[in-house]
Amino acid sequence: MDQLDQITAVIALSMGAAWASGINLYATILVLGLMGNSGAMALPETLHIVQEPIVIGASALMYVVEFFADKFPGVDTGWDTIHTFIRIPAGAALAAAAAGGVDPSVSLAAAIVGGSLTAATHATKAGSRVLINTSPEPVTNWAASLSEDVAVVGGLWVALNHPMIFLGLLIVFILLLIWLLPKLWRGIKRVFAAIGRLFSGKKELSEPVTPPEPPQS
Repeated sequence: MDQLDQITAVIALSMGAAWASGINLYATILVLGLMGNSGAMALPETLHIVQEPIVIGASALMYVVEFFADKFPGVDTGWDTIHTFIRIPAGAALAAAAAGGVDPSVSLAAAIVGGSLTAATHATKAGSRVLINTSPEPVTNWAASLSEDVAVVGGLWVALNHPMIFLGLLIVFILLLIWLLPKLWRGIKRVFAAIGRLFSGKKELSEPVTPPEPPQS
């Protein structure tokens, strides 16, 4: 592998870990850990920690918890809200570690870009779920969740085995995000505005009605 291929592989692994973390952090760590532990992929030394059995076990346990939490409308939105403070810093840390300790400045740059990518991916997932949850049927929610799990595993596999293809797809994904995020934000504002009108309407109905004063004689 020449130097250009090595650089491409490092970038794909770093951005792939950041991108996938925004969708499902625990699946990302689990996939990387299993592939590294089995010898299917040579991870950089700075990522060897994900190969430790205790890390694989913990990520597998949390993946199972998220698998079920992610399937129920309302619960998934609460889960995504809490994980805003977990996925983004973890995605930045994984991106920095995947850069492989080449240079502190490279790791910092990877953390900055990776954290931003994780944030954008997380916002897209969480925003999409808010809109999907407006539908009372559970099929769409389950389909979206399973598709996300498949995307994480498939995306990481492409990033590790075909880095150039992954980077090309990532550029397309980022362009779609630029187009999609403003629309998602407008849709979310409409949802919360409708919820606000619903609760304000209930409040008005619950207020006591003052009887009219009797006519003056």
